Amino acid sequence: MPLPYVHKVTKYDPSDWKSDGRYVGPENESSDHGPREAAYLVAVEAFAQESGVTELSIREPAAFGPVKLGLIAGEKLAGLSLSEYHDGVVVPLAVAVELVRDMLRDSGAWCRLEADGRFAVHIGWDQYMYIGSHLPCDAAVASAVQLGLFPVRLDSSPWDVDDEPGPPADAAFWTQVAELIAVHGTALLCESPFTNHSRWHRLTADFSVTDLHLAPRARLTVWPDLSTDLEAVRASVDDSVEYVWENPAGVIQSVLMHDPSLKHYPPEAVAAAAIPLTEPEYNPLLKGVLIDPDGVLRARWSA
Repeated sequence: MPLPYVHKVTKYDPSDWKSDGRYVGPENESSDHGPREAAYLVAVEAFAQESGVTELSIREPAAFGPVKLGLIAGEKLAGLSLSEYHDGVVVPLAVAVELVRDMLRDSGAWCRLEADGRFAVHIGWDQYMYIGSHLPCDAAVASAVQLGLFPVRLDSSPWDVDDEPGPPADAAFWTQVAELIAVHGTALLCESPFTNHSRWHRLTADFSVTDLHLAPRARLTVWPDLSTDLEAVRASVDDSVEYVWENPAGVIQSVLMHDPSLKHYPPEAVAAAAIPLTEPEYNPLLKGVLIDPDGVLRARWSA
């Protein structure tokens, strides 16, 4: 249910916008890593506290910017281990504030942060922060003004969820996976715990969903197995594919190819595939979004 009180909170004075949409004020669209950024974070805390919120859920998480798409460098993203960064995980307000800081700095993480029915915050382009609450939060609004920010009341955030969620990866989904394996012998399962990050699993007839250790609410797609004809695969690569390869140890990885003139294929690849990322060429054998353990689809994104 949409929250009744939504504010766009920014460092941009509305009087510095011209009628043609140009901004002529002094503020930069990047974080100053200083007092302006600190004002945003204090505002988040003030709105959350006035809303009676001490912890928030991460929703629709993604990785952008400095984080290598498809290959996450290191073991942490936005201060959380990769196993903790998934839809629905609950974090303390202090961690949520650090996630907002990372989003303001374009450090690689993006998500919505929500307390169901009470509070929500997310960052749009160019340091636009959208905060929703079940309360007017008059004190937090006044505090934001004192901090030099400009809260503007809105009916809703332009970044509200508009995906058609699912389809659910339920018992019927896994039955279809087993049927595909019966036809093809094997299949590849791509697990996306957050946008722009993939984990790959080869499935055989004796696969067990439990043994896969899939992240909660992950988006899943099923594909034919990799080809050992590497030259043919590489000949099909352009700047809008995900290149998937297997090394001699059997580890399967992938990376997005953004510039076909700068291809650096892993020399140890023994099999590969090039998956188109644009419609109508993007055609997995099957797709779904993991349901919660009680059988309910609570993820709001589409597979």
